[in-house]
Amino acid sequence: MTTNDGAIAAVFDEVKSQAGRFRDSGPKAEERRWIPDENIELLEKAGVFRLNVPSRFGGLEAPVADQVRILSEIARADTATGWVAMIWVSSSWVPSLFPDETQKEVYAEGSLRVSTGFTPTGTLTAEDGGYALNGSWKWISGSRGAGWALLAALLPAPDGTPVPHAALVPFTQLDIADDWHASAAAGTGSSTVTATNVKVPARRVVSLPEVLTGTTGGRSNTGATGRNYAFIPFFMAQGASAYLGIARGALDLFLERLPGRGITYTSWTDQSQSPLTQIQVATAANKIAAAEALQDTWLRLLQEHADAGTQPSLEERAEVRGKAGFAIQLAKEAVDELFEASGASVIMRDVPFQRFHRDLRGLALHALFAFNTNQEVHGRALLGLAPDTPFL
Repeated sequence: MTTNDGAIAAVFDEVKSQAGRFRDSGPKAEERRWIPDENIELLEKAGVFRLNVPSRFGGLEAPVADQVRILSEIARADTATGWVAMIWVSSSWVPSLFPDETQKEVYAEGSLRVSTGFTPTGTLTAEDGGYALNGSWKWISGSRGAGWALLAALLPAPDGTPVPHAALVPFTQLDIADDWHASAAAGTGSSTVTATNVKVPARRVVSLPEVLTGTTGGRSNTGATGRNYAFIPFFMAQGASAYLGIARGALDLFLERLPGRGITYTSWTDQSQSPLTQIQVATAANKIAAAEALQDTWLRLLQEHADAGTQPSLEERAEVRGKAGFAIQLAKEAVDELFEASGASVIMRDVPFQRFHRDLRGLALHALFAFNTNQEVHGRALLGLAPDTPFL
């Protein structure tokens, strides 16, 4: 229980009450390659962008399980809005790992939207007590509506070795390309972002290895605060919430579309009476439920460590990656099962299910959430081998 329980519950209730409006916006988001401004306003009004803002700055500082529940509900209503909300909310937690001075600056409004590029395709050069940031980052979801960007770039160590760092930069100092033309997740506005000699004060640059291990300094909110989660497991948890929400939404759409439908070229005039359809629906529903049950295990692990002020072991981190990747695979298989049961008319653009199917399959290709990669990481840990990746 937290002092903000009532406010957090109110966010969930408001999001749920707007589900119909989010769902109806799907075609518009896909057409304009970006979610409608109205959706952002509705999420802002509901308090979604306060979920990860520390309470001392007027935020809700919600536990990760509450965040996941809300984010899944948004994705259940609309794929693009759910994905963008997940990116903004999860990324808005990262500034809490920066020095106190930076936190005060970034969280000043009590509500925050951050888009992230954690592939270090930029460079940082020491300059005038700060740094000059240059580079481009592809596939920055939500870039057209975020206030801040969290971008990874290489900074030479004293011996010349390039070390990845994370830099916080206002989007007003960046260029956003109009280059997002995708067959899946089209409404997420995941454009390329470019920094050209952007001046970044030292307080807004931290070592990425320290971020990954939770050892950043200069901040007072360390220890057993209940919100010092392990970085990669936290993002696995947040990301999985979108996939599972999309799968749940696809099941909703399938069941809503079923009444009155027959099966063409068969004697079935009511598809729901077909044993094959019954098996397909039950299989899909149980895969989604199994994925959600797996989700409970890593959410509990994350919160127990955050409450105790400890960090998960490498084996536990690998386990989160493996379980989250497996849950996402189950969600994808569930939606594939329902797609196969939907008949040829499901490919028409005016059938919302096809967008959920396309978007889920496309988003499942995301490198951090890819099935085989995460099973390999988990399998190595189970076999007592080194993880072979720093992203734990």
